[in-house]
Amino acid sequence: MERRYWAIVFVLGLLVVGTEALLWLVRDRTNEQTFAGPPRSDYTLSEFTLDALDGEGKRTFQVSGPRLARRGDDGSIFVDAPDYRLVDGAGHPWTGKSDSAWVNKDGTIMKLLGHVEMHRAGDDTSEPVDVVTSDLTTWPRDKKMETAAAATINQPGSILQGIGLRGDLNDKTLELLSDVRSTLQSRHARDGAQ
Repeated sequence: MERRYWAIVFVLGLLVVGTEALLWLVRDRTNEQTFAGPPRSDYTLSEFTLDALDGEGKRTFQVSGPRLARRGDDGSIFVDAPDYRLVDGAGHPWTGKSDSAWVNKDGTIMKLLGHVEMHRAGDDTSEPVDVVTSDLTTWPRDKKMETAAAATINQPGSILQGIGLRGDLNDKTLELLSDVRSTLQSRHARDGAQ
């Protein structure tokens, strides 16, 4: 019985060693030291101004800020605390600021992230407009914009507030989508306040 016992132990030991050798041969050979963090920047710029042009060489938008980082894998850019300039269909500039921005490789989408402020100065044909919102997506070449966040549109004599904003700068329309409230001031009250 003792001899049989040691034979079984020996066979089981061979099975364990054989199994370990087989597992070692078929193991996953990925490098466990591979870094899997956020994507790295292709390059960064400090104190920059970027002009984005369309296929005809016309400026679609301008953005400047303290820091820009370009991602090498998809060509998109991230901007910290940008100052930006968009142009409406009549050529009037809209200027503003946001906490940060993301622009796709082609420059067809610019997402203004965090707190967003936009301003269009008035002239002989139009009054000034101020827009305050957050997380605004713009399509600079198409001159359109949209957000699902709360938004305020301020013009002389009126303040409009609502949830969600859609804008088409080609035809100078801004539309609040829901829960719209307005405060209107008469021309007489405005002229008296000045």
